[in-house]
Amino acid sequence: MKILVTGGAGYKGTVLVRKLLDQGYDVTLLDNFMYGYEPVMHLATNRKLEIIKHDIRNGIPGMKDYDVIFHLAGISGFPACASNPHSAQLINVEAVRQISRDLSPGQMLINASTTSMYGKSGEPCDENTPVDPVSSYAQTKHAAEQILHDKPNVVSLRFATVFGFSTRMRMDLMVNDFVYKAVKEKVIVLFDSFAKRTFIHVEDAADCYIFAMKNFELLKGGIYNAGGNNLNFSKEEIAEKIRKKVDFSIINSEVKDKDLRHFIVNFDRIEKMGFKPARTVEDGIDELIRIYGFYEYFSHYKTI
Repeated sequence: MKILVTGGAGYKGTVLVRKLLDQGYDVTLLDNFMYGYEPVMHLATNRKLEIIKHDIRNGIPGMKDYDVIFHLAGISGFPACASNPHSAQLINVEAVRQISRDLSPGQMLINASTTSMYGKSGEPCDENTPVDPVSSYAQTKHAAEQILHDKPNVVSLRFATVFGFSTRMRMDLMVNDFVYKAVKEKVIVLFDSFAKRTFIHVEDAADCYIFAMKNFELLKGGIYNAGGNNLNFSKEEIAEKIRKKVDFSIINSEVKDKDLRHFIVNFDRIEKMGFKPARTVEDGIDELIRIYGFYEYFSHYKTI
């Protein structure tokens, strides 16, 4: 079986590629390496890994050669998409349109989507809830789902907000950011502290991708929220979980957050299929505290 991971040098991609290699699969990692090569150097000598430097905006070279395509490449998150709306449209939407055109009936496509498209209702949401994508990121990911919705050989996974250690860290993700500020700055400023989000550890996210591949016949043609019912928390609840382990101050700001998301997500559909996250938010907080004891974040973000 030949497997392609687009965005394989990204936050989730590096973890997914490592796990696939550990399980003995032949993997091709495709990425434009806009954040550098260091995140995958520990994998580069593995003989079962092929690494291709390529921009997804130019299509996927030799796409029909792969049995399974994990499509993770994209401009991820509210800040990045807001800063680069044109690139977000080209990469998150138009590149998916090209993949949809080139996809063969016998291939498996597992598409990375997001629970962010549930918006700001504050109400419990499942896969049948009308979406309300309030950010450009959520809008592009919803558009990608719409492009793929009539493909019977596609699974779209709407991931919760990911957290935890990866060799390509993302600091725009709430838990990662909050723990860093608690450890390094000794203060967290909360905007809309009541706002609820749902979370999943990056290791569990990678496990969910592999679960979808191994159970593709069961899941194909569907959209699934990817996370756990025990992982819905408000910003304030996350901050308080961190404060049980780190001494810092919490400031509640009256300024409204530009990121308007506020929702509770139901994960019954994927749990009934057999997937449930193994790690808690507390597990992620513990590992991040250890890492941030020496780790200093330097922003590598750039306009593309």
